[in-house]
Amino acid sequence: MIDFITTGSKILGLIKGLPEVANSLYKQGQKNEAINRILQELGLSPTEISDDVDTVYTYALIDYGVSECYAILAVLRENEIKNDFLEAYTNNDPLTFLNKVKGFLKKEPGLKEDIEQSNIELSVELEKFSDIFISYAKKTTSPKFKIEGVYPDWDFNVIPTEFRALIEEKTGLFCGRSFVFQEFDKFINSHNKGYFTVIGDAGMGKSAIASKYILSRKVPCYFNIATEGKNKPEQFLSNIRQQLIIRYRLPNQENADLRSLLQKASEKLSENQKLIIVVDALDEVEQEGSSNLLDLPKNLPNGVYLLLTRRPYNLENKRLNTSPDTPYKTLDLREKQYQKWNDQDVREYIRLFLEEDQQDQDKLQKWLQDRSISQLTFIEEVAQKSENNFMYLRYVFPAIANGQYDNLELEDFPIGLEEYYYTHWQRMNMEGKNKELEVFVLFILSQSKVAPTSKIITEIVQKKDEFKDIECLEIDKVLDKWVEYLSKEKSQGEIRYRIYHQSFTDFLTKQKELDKNRKIFEEVVISINESEYRNSEISEILQG
Repeated sequence: MIDFITTGSKILGLIKGLPEVANSLYKQGQKNEAINRILQELGLSPTEISDDVDTVYTYALIDYGVSECYAILAVLRENEIKNDFLEAYTNNDPLTFLNKVKGFLKKEPGLKEDIEQSNIELSVELEKFSDIFISYAKKTTSPKFKIEGVYPDWDFNVIPTEFRALIEEKTGLFCGRSFVFQEFDKFINSHNKGYFTVIGDAGMGKSAIASKYILSRKVPCYFNIATEGKNKPEQFLSNIRQQLIIRYRLPNQENADLRSLLQKASEKLSENQKLIIVVDALDEVEQEGSSNLLDLPKNLPNGVYLLLTRRPYNLENKRLNTSPDTPYKTLDLREKQYQKWNDQDVREYIRLFLEEDQQDQDKLQKWLQDRSISQLTFIEEVAQKSENNFMYLRYVFPAIANGQYDNLELEDFPIGLEEYYYTHWQRMNMEGKNKELEVFVLFILSQSKVAPTSKIITEIVQKKDEFKDIECLEIDKVLDKWVEYLSKEKSQGEIRYRIYHQSFTDFLTKQKELDKNRKIFEEVVISINESEYRNSEISEILQG
């Protein structure tokens, strides 16, 4: 059993000596190297973890400490706090642990001041630590860390539940983009408030950047998702309002507008604290009128910053006017000055896919071996073909792994995301007469604001005379053919489908094969409205 009190003090000293501690978003490789260095100092293995609770807590301390808040680390290494954590863990009661830490800090004004000056939220950091502890507990595979047979999932109400799966997916093989985070950090440290917008074409990793920042800093957030119909100002306000009320304990603000909420929240900030809100895909917002998108205020209170992402825009559809005293800065990922970093990040992403992707790694390596292609050659060729587009890579790798590129030479890969979509469209022979059912199913999905089940799609398809005898099994086969372009979600025991990325929806709207269905689709809408389904889910899907 590890001597935790002695070890905790030693960890503090070792981590304090790391130069990387100042930057919580440095590369994963550097973080792993720092963790392994400290583990060696303590005589611990980076792979074989004992199921002793003190040892697991020690691993979590090291992992948290090398990249997060040093002041919180100093609190967590206290034996009293460790015991409070383990008791709360056993009872699956995270909020009690949060209150115990707050009580401890009242007795330690120096540590409390250090935390306040670190521009962090206590609940955010404790959730980060608990996530790390649970990840190491899982690595032991010991049942002693399970509560009623399962590992707990501590929730401090920091990240909205509806966005967690998206954030987890977007950050699964995340790498690089440090230049974006550095520029944003420079902005918030140079101004007392303001808007910072990351601009890039579809597939350049804007949502991944937003997700990584949210996951690392646990800041309030909102994702506009047009394909899910989550892109209205009232939806944004309701979601952000709830986050701010919980985070800053704002009473009687259930009907407050955004400007009032931000003002109330800013009044809760200590001198050095900042309120940062991340809003993804501003370009997907659906809003009438000419006011700022999502009704974002022209003037922000001091200490409030919004990190936004969006596709390139013209002046007339920018729709984000700010007052002279509210700073505004953009970072365009397409600019020449970022080309070098984009190139490096794409190549690192490809390497991660080849070496660490659990689902397709082995198949990709076999594809290379069968063609005597070196990993370095593959990385360079595919990086160039991708035109620094991460969405391109997200589609290409599963396609290779599934055998769709077995008859294609590396030099013949499509160039860029648009050409990839078009090449796949042709390879699927979607212009052929026997593809009308597939085309109509894709058309339904491209028009749907609510994710339909295969049963619902079947009922809509059957409204078209030539498809009246189509069975659900045939629709399932179509959906399976296009599975890489779709996301699945389970709701009330049913699988629902939606198009994975807006860029593919945009591509579909350009295809003349789908355009042929517009008239019949309008007729189907009328038919549905006049039928027994008038008030059903089908009508809702068709009308969006």
